[in-house]
Amino acid sequence: MAETAIQSPTDVVDFLVTQHQQIKSLFERTLSASGEDRESAFVGLRRLLAVHETAEEEIVHPRAKRKIADGQTIVSARLEEESEAKKVLSELERLDVDSAEFTQKLSKLRDAVVRHADHEEAEEFAKLGEQLSADELKRMGRAAKLAEAVAPTRPHAGVESQVANLAAGPFAAMLDRARDAIIGKG
Repeated sequence: MAETAIQSPTDVVDFLVTQHQQIKSLFERTLSASGEDRESAFVGLRRLLAVHETAEEEIVHPRAKRKIADGQTIVSARLEEESEAKKVLSELERLDVDSAEFTQKLSKLRDAVVRHADHEEAEEFAKLGEQLSADELKRMGRAAKLAEAVAPTRPHAGVESQVANLAAGPFAAMLDRARDAIIGKG
């Protein structure tokens, strides 16, 4: 039923677009909060961004490179943006969440991530939706969910390709999840 699809999208495009909306909402929640609430919202944002980008890097980008016109150029631009976002997220982790510098960097990151998501949706996701069958999109959706289940929960700049994610991802994910458990965040 359509209602189920809205609650838990199985199509990779619907799934990732829904996450883009969640990411935008988490940015706003983080920016409007303070203290422990801001810290908690930022941890949720950081985690969602990390697992979301891993799924795109492992599942969506490789397919887009092969299936859409000028896919290599489009994906390369998105990977550059993802690498920059991971660097900024790492910088933000070291700042006091209530500092002016944190707020300024997070606001700039939000703007960059929103532009990035808009580019993905228009240049990559929509074109994949045109090129692939509904069954292929659903299979990719299942693969994206699996990739997220074992993805790192923190940003790892330099790990923006399918090969890098498959090589470093499981170890990074294990370390991230252990770190999250030890310090109680994640």
